[in-house]
Amino acid sequence: MGRVTSDTTATDAAAQHAPEPPGAPPVWQRRLRRFGLPARPQTDVRARLVPAFPEPSGRLWAVFGAGPEAAARLTRWSGWAGPLLVALFAGVLRFWNLGSPRKVIFDETYYPKDAWSLLQYGYEGTWAKNANDALVGHPPQLLLSPEHSYVVHPPMGKWLIAVGEGLFGMNPFGWRFMVALLGTLSVLLVCRIGRRLMRSTALGCLAGALLAVDGLHFVMSRTALLDLIVMFWVVAAFGCLLVDRDRTRARLAGALPVGPGGVPLPDEGVGGRLRLGWRPWRIAAGLCLGLATATKWNGLYYLAAFALMAVLWDVAARRTAGARHPFRSALRRDVLPAFGATVVVALATYLASWSGWIATKGGYYRDWATSPEGRTGHWTWLPDWLRSLWHYQTEVYSFHTGLTTPHAYQSNPWSWLVLGRPVSYFYEDPKAGQDGCTAAEGCAREVLALGTPLLWWAACFALLYVLYRWLFKRDWRAGAIVCGVAAGYLPWFLYQERTIFLFYAVVFVPFLCLALAMLIGALIGPPGSTERRRTIGAVGAGVLVLLIAWNFIYFYPLYTGMPIPKSAWHHRMWFDTWV
Repeated sequence: MGRVTSDTTATDAAAQHAPEPPGAPPVWQRRLRRFGLPARPQTDVRARLVPAFPEPSGRLWAVFGAGPEAAARLTRWSGWAGPLLVALFAGVLRFWNLGSPRKVIFDETYYPKDAWSLLQYGYEGTWAKNANDALVGHPPQLLLSPEHSYVVHPPMGKWLIAVGEGLFGMNPFGWRFMVALLGTLSVLLVCRIGRRLMRSTALGCLAGALLAVDGLHFVMSRTALLDLIVMFWVVAAFGCLLVDRDRTRARLAGALPVGPGGVPLPDEGVGGRLRLGWRPWRIAAGLCLGLATATKWNGLYYLAAFALMAVLWDVAARRTAGARHPFRSALRRDVLPAFGATVVVALATYLASWSGWIATKGGYYRDWATSPEGRTGHWTWLPDWLRSLWHYQTEVYSFHTGLTTPHAYQSNPWSWLVLGRPVSYFYEDPKAGQDGCTAAEGCAREVLALGTPLLWWAACFALLYVLYRWLFKRDWRAGAIVCGVAAGYLPWFLYQERTIFLFYAVVFVPFLCLALAMLIGALIGPPGSTERRRTIGAVGAGVLVLLIAWNFIYFYPLYTGMPIPKSAWHHRMWFDTWV
């Protein structure tokens, strides 16, 4: 009897120390299952690496009388046709009457003028004090001199604004053109990103449509500021990384061995040692992140966050493919190439954006290295232009970290998600008969950088939902959205004493819309739900989307500077902090 017990104990001990089969869940996950953590569904390993797009149904087109072949063809085209239609809608909204107000509004007093100066000299010159009024005068005047001026943002965004000015002239339409174009293209990108992320054309188009009717994104798309340009490159980088993720995982899936019955099996050799080769989409992401940083420095936070996220995606892909030590495998095979494709490419892009300043001799601090101060130190062996540029960057950093001058519209980041203190870009109160005002009481004209309230407040709940999906359901899609919000939002909490504004949040608005689209998809119900469940969910989701659209229409006059009666303006000031 004792011999049987000792043999059994030895067998159990051997089983505990036996190597785990490839693809087995980690020990910590198996332990957490005792407390209710759900096990990952057992599916084809290739399907886990690259989930297929659901086969679309042609029933919608059949309702409109299309035959089976036509319905199938229209369904295939919807992956591009739907996003293009949503982007067309967004473009019409943004370009309609783009030159109004015909004023230099808010921080347009800086960037359009700097952009025009870059076209003329390759660096930022000096404008006369009355230059704003002269620009919109009759006739307009350009009161610019070649004397260099001190600017605190990199030049890339201003070069893009300069493209519109070169095409259409130094006028409100010209300096807002490229920002409106990038705002429109960002809607297209979000549609396609949402489709790839959630494997649903409908939800992708919904995310893009939500972005199209967000008030903050709309106002920023019609104003020549830099933040929307940063947002565009961040979204483009995110899309590039998604494509790279799918292609990389498809490469791993294609290399897996096939077992009995044609079922692909996890493999230690493939998961742990396969080189993933040339990854052009990751390099494209590095280029986009470099362009974001070369517009405003907050792009650096996205560079760090997205580079880390991409490596973690590689770790997860290798684990799924069968790697026994996925972190070690990713460290050996993926980290160094990822660093080169993102950080090195982004740094090179940032340096290239300063080419106009480098190539000319009149820019601010351009000749610092040849001054008595610049000739001292341990780095005099470096090129003069590089030392001058580095000195310029340190001075800019000191400016940004020390900016505490009070401003009437500054706000704390704690209040951003609930739209505590929007920024007024432009305000006039014309009397009856002036500037299109027909109300006897007089009118108000305002451009208010206010997000669509119902969209943002619903997005607060959507953020809680994606956090839940990421932390408790291990949904990588939710984690990617959280990363996109966190990289654009959380860093500002480090600078709460600095003068900062709500419109900085436009950089992560696309990720709020993706989160809300994901929540709405959950409201509608997953595939396989009962008809009653999906009907109730679709009605609730439809009501929410219609309310958001109505909310955008209601505030539309405040987004475009339309003259409305004073009483109507007061009705739209829902909170005292909006005034």
